[in-house]
Amino acid sequence: MLTVVVASYHYGHLAAHCIESLLSQTRPPDQILFVDDGIGDCKHLPEIYPEVTYIFREGNLGTVDNFQDMLMRVTTEYTMFLGADNWLRSDAIETVMNETPEADIVTYEVMVTGEFKMNHRDAQLPDVMRNGDVYWRWNGHHGSMLYRTSYGQSAGYAKRDGGVNTDEDHVLWDRMLELGAKRVHLEEPLLFYRRHRENFINCT
Repeated sequence: MLTVVVASYHYGHLAAHCIESLLSQTRPPDQILFVDDGIGDCKHLPEIYPEVTYIFREGNLGTVDNFQDMLMRVTTEYTMFLGADNWLRSDAIETVMNETPEADIVTYEVMVTGEFKMNHRDAQLPDVMRNGDVYWRWNGHHGSMLYRTSYGQSAGYAKRDGGVNTDEDHVLWDRMLELGAKRVHLEEPLLFYRRHRENFINCT
């Protein structure tokens, strides 16, 4: 069973697209946990999507604490995090879940979209471009990887580099591998990563 955690910070105007991409999957997630991290621009969603479980924070926790809290709420065998400004290919969950008998972590390539897609390198991420759009991290990982929940909860989210950079998914990734998690990387884009002006709002 799989839980997808959808995290929103100033993404209320984009979140419906994200949720629709999950509900229309060829293999839908078993649970969707949606968190609005203290902004309050997603309160219209429960009436539209009552099948989703919502957490509306009164104040902003920041990326690391927000992700860690949400991870500890997951009770299914597998977990995937997804930004509310992004969306999945219609067969993404079915594709990654097919790899779980052999893998504890499944990553995949990402298609960059949005008004700032051509300058996403300004974020200084260690990305590689291919055919102008598809990118992945040098070591194959990214924040929306699917992973076995027990490894994730044992590893936990944390800040990296003394807190200078959030890099919460790097810490989770490194620690899960140290715990012995087996990984598989799929060389096909399953997630559409939207680069837009709200990406530049500080939420550390």
